[in-house]
Amino acid sequence: MALDQDVKASIIAKFKRNDKDTGSAEVQVAILTEQIKVLTEHLKTNKKDHSSRLGLLKMVGKRKRLLQYLKKTDYERFTSLVAELGIRAK
Repeated sequence: MALDQDVKASIIAKFKRNDKDTGSAEVQVAILTEQIKVLTEHLKTNKKDHSSRLGLLKMVGKRKRLLQYLKKTDYERFTSLVAELGIRAK
């Protein structure tokens, strides 16, 4: 369930810190959040797709680790990102 290039480019444009930024923690979390949303919808209709479910769990874990890193390094960016994406984070 790969994201469309246009969707990915718009996410990068929205969350980037400078012109050449494509891999900062904020951009990675935003892309993972969108992928998680798409995959969650897929799994609602395809309940027996266990390999995709495993991929979803890995994505959620990676997003959680990135959010922990962001919280530890720059709390203000963390809170604004969580509020903008509408996700719960501890």
